[in-house]
Amino acid sequence: MKLYKSKAGVVIEKNGKFYLLQNENWDSFINDDDLLKKIEDLILVLKERSDITIENLLPPIGSHQELWACGVTYLRSKVGRQEESKTSGGADFYAKVYEAERPEVFFKSTPHRIVGHNGFVRIRKDSTWDVPEPELTLVVTSSGKIVGYTIGNDMSSRSIEGENPLYLPQAKTYDGCAALGPCIYVTDNPLDSNTMILLVINRHKKKVFEGSIAISQIKRTFQELVSFVYRECSFPYGCLIMTGTGIVPGSDFTLQSGDLIRISIDNIGELANTVQ
Repeated sequence: MKLYKSKAGVVIEKNGKFYLLQNENWDSFINDDDLLKKIEDLILVLKERSDITIENLLPPIGSHQELWACGVTYLRSKVGRQEESKTSGGADFYAKVYEAERPEVFFKSTPHRIVGHNGFVRIRKDSTWDVPEPELTLVVTSSGKIVGYTIGNDMSSRSIEGENPLYLPQAKTYDGCAALGPCIYVTDNPLDSNTMILLVINRHKKKVFEGSIAISQIKRTFQELVSFVYRECSFPYGCLIMTGTGIVPGSDFTLQSGDLIRISIDNIGELANTVQ
């Protein structure tokens, strides 16, 4: 089951059939521990819409929700962070947090800095080394229950973060710093550990980077990450949580304006964004 946030309303997709809910408040609609059952019940009374097209999609986050992120959850991410911070003496921090009981979690963005599918993400003007970070993203209710999944692009300045770990907020949070979409994949079942994340970057219509990884390579459980984000923080409308990246381009790669970033995750779909 998939949910799309569109300008026309909430679009439900099941088995290739589409249904439309108009005048529905997205924040309260997805902040429901029984979201899957609610959608299944709605399909029984809604009419199938053959005129629905998945266009003009909005990022699937509510206007009162926050986007948080987790770091160094994959071994490749640990190695990448150590590489970029070795000259600043910060490499040990990333090695320690990978093994520590407490994961790295940080505030990523408010909704107005997030773009949706086919939107424009940005690289900072004061950065010299920038990468996308493809991440499976959890959709979590106010009670802390995971009710769905989406695709996230955690845009990041490696030059700023590598200069000093204390610059992390500046490396991570700015206008156009994240993309979410195209939908929320709603399921009561845990994702298969073999679920693959694929990143492809095209420049002038030519592939300049490609990488993939299975979510089985995440060191921590999803509920563990949720528990630390929700520790001493309340989210009255729920929260979206990026689970970290395991695909890190080498030190010889940096994004350029005009690059097309395509991130796909099994069962969810593909999130495409152009660098502005």
